[in-house]
Amino acid sequence: MAVLSTIEGLSSSMISSIFIQLPVPNADLTGHTIIVSGSNQGLGFEASRHILRLGADRLIMAVRNIEKGEAARSELLQSTGREASTIEVWELDMDSYSSVKSFAARAATLPRLDALLANAGLATETFSMSEDNEKTVTVNVVSTFLLIVLLLPKLRECASKYSTIPRVSIVNSALHYMAPTKEIEPDRAGKTIFERLNDEKSAIMALRYPLSKLLVLFGVRAMADRLERSNKPLVILNSPNPSWCKSQLMRESSDSVGFRVGERLIARSTEMGSRALVHGVLSGRESSGQYLDDCAVKRPSCIVTNEKGANIQEAFFKELMDKIEAIAPGSVASVSG
Repeated sequence: MAVLSTIEGLSSSMISSIFIQLPVPNADLTGHTIIVSGSNQGLGFEASRHILRLGADRLIMAVRNIEKGEAARSELLQSTGREASTIEVWELDMDSYSSVKSFAARAATLPRLDALLANAGLATETFSMSEDNEKTVTVNVVSTFLLIVLLLPKLRECASKYSTIPRVSIVNSALHYMAPTKEIEPDRAGKTIFERLNDEKSAIMALRYPLSKLLVLFGVRAMADRLERSNKPLVILNSPNPSWCKSQLMRESSDSVGFRVGERLIARSTEMGSRALVHGVLSGRESSGQYLDDCAVKRPSCIVTNEKGANIQEAFFKELMDKIEAIAPGSVASVSG
């Protein structure tokens, strides 16, 4: 990681959390159908509340636990006064490729799909395997992009039918500035990036969450470039950062005194942070392939934009697409085709 870039990115995010009030989302989502993953609590829940307030006809709450999802649905209905038919709770376990594929197949039957807010994520310092990757990589990266690839045909169908530009927003973090790159740089031994990420002996789990968000940015930039060059209807893909917010994401660290004090003094409210997520869903073409911070396009870590980063990005994206093609044969053609 570049020291100056790390200091700049993290200090900017901390200052923003303390001093900057994000604008309340303002748009007309009448007629829109929007999927929000990880929507039964935290940022996803508050973002869902905003989306309902803005008039979305249909909110799909994609959750791992249906019971908790239904409880959250009831609370949203009560607080927004919307009709019961406005909100549906669907099962989606980002820890399972089969669950992602089943969810996408169900979404393909929707009359309309305008946006995906990919909010579900995992932060853990414990190494464990899930599917064919370290669990953080499976949940935050592979399953997230698998879901996007599988939803692209439906999103493009909606774009053509309703003359709209669908959006996909993947939640990011300023912690990507401090992500170590040792595990993803070119390897003289010929090991792939995923092979190295899945090596428990060399895994830097204390910084695995930041690294997963760096990989998301590489994926967003590479995929957005291909979507823009495709001859198919445009789908905007971006990656908003809500900054440090009060949520359950960092619950493994929440027992420490330092974390609790920092959260009380610096962290944004969950509702305030959710405004950044909804901004990503509402953003225009200028946000395509971009890192968003304080509801504006911002410069990400220098490793994302320099020549070294460009080389890592292409190598990683090829591996990612190869992996997704193996999981769902024939799906990757939709990215550039």
